[in-house]
Amino acid sequence: MKNNIIDNLILTAKNEYCKELEELSPAELHECLGRAMMGEITEKWAKAKKNHANSRRAYYFSAEFLMGRMMYNNLYAMGVLDQVKKLLADKGIDINVFEEIDDAALGNGGLGRLAACFLDSAATQDVPLDGYGIRYKYGLFKQSIEDGFQVERADDWQSFGDPWCIRRNEDTVIVKFADQVVKAVPYDMAVIGYGTDNINTLRLWEAEALNDFDFLQFNDSHYDAAVQDKNDAENITKVLYPNDNQYEGKVLRLKQQYFFCSASLQDIIKRYKAKYGNDYSNFANHCAIQLNDTHPVISIPELIRLLELDGLSFDAAFDIAQKTFAYTNHTVMSEALEKWDINLLTDVIPDVVEIIKNIDARLVADLTAKGLNVPVECECACAKADAKKEKEPVKTKLDGMRIIDGNLVHMARLAVYASSYTNGVAWIHTEILKDDVLKDWYAIYPERFQNKTNGVTQRRWLGLCNPQLSELISDKIGTKWVRNLDELSKLNDKIDEDLVKQFNAIKLEKKQELADYIAKHDGVQLDPNFIFDIQVKRLHEYKRQLLNAFSIMAIYFRLKEGKLPNFTPTAFIFGAKAAPGYARAKAIIKYINEIAKLVNNDPDVNDKLRVVFVANYNVSYAEKIMPAADISEQISTAGTEASGTGNMKFMINGAVTLGTFDGANVEIVQQAGEENNYIFGARVEEINELKNNYDPKAIYEANPEIKKVIDTLIDGRFTDGGNKTGEGSFAELRQSILEGASWHQPDHYFILRDLPDYIDAKLKANADYKDRIAFGTKCLKNTANSGTFSSDRTILQYAKELWKLM
Repeated sequence: MKNNIIDNLILTAKNEYCKELEELSPAELHECLGRAMMGEITEKWAKAKKNHANSRRAYYFSAEFLMGRMMYNNLYAMGVLDQVKKLLADKGIDINVFEEIDDAALGNGGLGRLAACFLDSAATQDVPLDGYGIRYKYGLFKQSIEDGFQVERADDWQSFGDPWCIRRNEDTVIVKFADQVVKAVPYDMAVIGYGTDNINTLRLWEAEALNDFDFLQFNDSHYDAAVQDKNDAENITKVLYPNDNQYEGKVLRLKQQYFFCSASLQDIIKRYKAKYGNDYSNFANHCAIQLNDTHPVISIPELIRLLELDGLSFDAAFDIAQKTFAYTNHTVMSEALEKWDINLLTDVIPDVVEIIKNIDARLVADLTAKGLNVPVECECACAKADAKKEKEPVKTKLDGMRIIDGNLVHMARLAVYASSYTNGVAWIHTEILKDDVLKDWYAIYPERFQNKTNGVTQRRWLGLCNPQLSELISDKIGTKWVRNLDELSKLNDKIDEDLVKQFNAIKLEKKQELADYIAKHDGVQLDPNFIFDIQVKRLHEYKRQLLNAFSIMAIYFRLKEGKLPNFTPTAFIFGAKAAPGYARAKAIIKYINEIAKLVNNDPDVNDKLRVVFVANYNVSYAEKIMPAADISEQISTAGTEASGTGNMKFMINGAVTLGTFDGANVEIVQQAGEENNYIFGARVEEINELKNNYDPKAIYEANPEIKKVIDTLIDGRFTDGGNKTGEGSFAELRQSILEGASWHQPDHYFILRDLPDYIDAKLKANADYKDRIAFGTKCLKNTANSGTFSSDRTILQYAKELWKLM
């Protein structure tokens, strides 16, 4: 295979560019090698598609697929990475030249990376699962840090070429909105299984105009009008998550979601009808569709609409849809569960609104039959209405479950009601769904609720990104772990001082690699002998990057005052993107960078403390960061993080978790032992008890250290760029903690409650690190007990227990 790839590469270089290999630019080499690889898998891909068409199969609908850089991963999956690396080297080409190629900008955070891991695992485990999503032109954005501020620029990832996606004009479909009709053009990306001939497909849709150029308008000198349809259509798939602070942004987001859902369902129906004709009695047996969060939930009424157009009754179509769909919930926060204004929906997709109304009416009938259309029992005597006061409408349990509630359409309610299964993504997350967020639904449909703890693919997140550790593991236990991560448990009996020393040497090597990359990429020098304490994830208040920043300031002050004479030198590394419209999150980025400027330029501490906020954190950057971490920061408020997957990537690569009892941290501790990690902070039960009487201002007033740290936001030490009081200012950050805001209580993520515990846990880990054998043993114990966090395990559970493929 490897020789065929190189021969095809040489031929493609001559045919496409009239160049020898050595003359190709990185982008040209990427295009040519990608095409050569695609040519090598063509027959296997076609055979796999045929096999899938003849069996029950599953589809994964997601607004994000954060695939990362494809070149190295595909070479690894094909089993030829090392050979191709050597063959290129023989021709004077360093395979690391592909570091210049941007990641495919098809996602943002854990949601999209999970989807990518699932596709990898499904292909490797021979599960017939294809993905459907959007081929964004610019993705989210490319981040730079300028004067400490996040600056967003278009991420034109396709400018490097995209040899992995094949345009399929023959499968183009039409998507109609109230004011617009567009073409949905599919691009197919091969998802190559490791150690198998199976290849799955990720189909991504681009929006195009029916007529992209009006010659008459142009001829009349109306140049903008001549391309108006083209621009309006292409805007639908221009960027991931367009800013929806304005009405126009909300319309674009809705169009984006409906566009890919409608196109995907039309495609699935086309495949079904090719085999079964117009007889839909086998549709739910033919396939299962998994909805990754609420973004694709509009698929439910759209499938019903499409089936009605083909002659089915509403009841028959609803029955098929309910049996076909399953829904993955990714949040316990009500504000993150999508709700659409029904008037906006009516403006954009009025036909779908009629279906939603019919589903809501069916829900009312079903729940009324179950006895839920009765008054909710009053739980306290003080709530009894005064007879003299005008009586308010009596509330029923049904009122809190309606899909159409007032003017809002609740997408999570629609998903739970009109699907076969709802799953959480970590044990504690699923329990919170059942006990709190969706408790009324669980009481009625307990059989629909399941847990499917997230996982990550060990091929990319260990085998590919940490070949040194992979080789050490394989030398000790063999290579079966690449397809069965449970094999790592065999390491437990082999951990001794010699193995820990080998592990520590590899960790130092990976830290040096990361330090070199940060110096080149971000201009900050780090000593690999420092502890690398790392928090990389989407920037959101509940993930509490601000808590981390406050702890660094507390440590800084203690160092300045001589209170930490035995402090182990530590580099605190951050990476995160804030949504463009999220002013408070962007202020946190600026605050962290102000701390970095202070610390890194203070000769009293910079030999013990360094802070860096890396720019444009993405999958390829993560591949360098995960293997280099000593301490993994997973510090969300207990009960807010659904699962997390970064915690698993760090664990597999031998980092200890410094975290709360939240998300998958709970299961990480169960597997690796609390003695091998550092858990702190209030647990869910205490948070729930605190919510009604929590007083962060009292903590602030009573604790001089906390007061000093919080006041760095306003004491003139740092600058926020002149934004004195508004959202996005440091003063407003401080006010949000001490006074709250119109939409939330003071310190609604309990930063001050957890800060003293957090500092203590951080300093405990810092002290423990001095015993390199004992600390290295903790790290190796995490690697050895990470087997359950493979996405192979997760996807096989989906396949067996939700999709009934096995």
